[in-house]
Amino acid sequence: MTPTATHAQPPTAAAAPHGRRRVALETTLLVHGVPPEASRGLAKKLGDICRGEGAEPAVVGVVSGRAIVGMNGAELDVLLSAGAKQVPKLNSGNLGAVLFRGGHGATTVSATMELAARAGVSVFATGGLGGVHNGYDRRLDISADLGAFTRWPVAVVTSGVKSILDVAATRELLETLGVCVVGYQTDEFPAFYRRSLAGVGRVDARFDDVETLAKFVRFELARTNRGIVVCNPIPAEHELDAGDWARWLGEAEAKARAGGAAGRGVTPAVLAALHEVSGGATLRANVALVESNTSLAARIAARM
Repeated sequence: MTPTATHAQPPTAAAAPHGRRRVALETTLLVHGVPPEASRGLAKKLGDICRGEGAEPAVVGVVSGRAIVGMNGAELDVLLSAGAKQVPKLNSGNLGAVLFRGGHGATTVSATMELAARAGVSVFATGGLGGVHNGYDRRLDISADLGAFTRWPVAVVTSGVKSILDVAATRELLETLGVCVVGYQTDEFPAFYRRSLAGVGRVDARFDDVETLAKFVRFELARTNRGIVVCNPIPAEHELDAGDWARWLGEAEAKARAGGAAGRGVTPAVLAALHEVSGGATLRANVALVESNTSLAARIAARM
């Protein structure tokens, strides 16, 4: 297929009404991270949260080779209707190929950061970052999410690193890369379903009010032209019990291995299995932390 000229252009970006700041939202969460029947409702809820806090949601994805920052309902419906099996996850590595070939794609953290930065959006809400996978001494498997922070000036509000990964090694690698990691009302680096884990480490700085945090984000993005990790632990009432979590994770990893999951398919396979073996508890926790992160991101954006 010969690409059209639009494939080489900057992302299409919808203007925020009344000059309101925009908050980037990824499409991998909606296409791959929750069951299909929950996707549209979650997209609406996150948009409502953003607007309620004085910001504008900007859902990021690729439709027919066009990178979009601020997808409308019809554009998002194209991805959701096609489904996870037909819509690949896009990171910084495979984003260009899908654009060139005119395909669809759901953006992960790294691709969302790239497209958001190019469209002038500097705040992004997600669930958990990708990171260093377990067993990295045998196979070096590290998410492109981490490297994106060294290239794109976007503040990413997150509940830390997905708990299925090596959280401690990921925190160490962020430090090695020189990525600024701050905490909102926390000193500890969170671990997605858990507010903290022993031995993981601390954030570089703590901020207890949104006004000061927003001022710092604006200052640091301008100072470094690099990204910032803004840690916002899962709300305490939604944190998973440590014993339950360990048991569910073991069962989910076994199911994913039995199903032949490999490469980029491992994380969504394990997360889907977790939702099943936990009776939906991990899904409820996932949604709760994403909603919390979206609220904080919108409050930060509205004050920048």
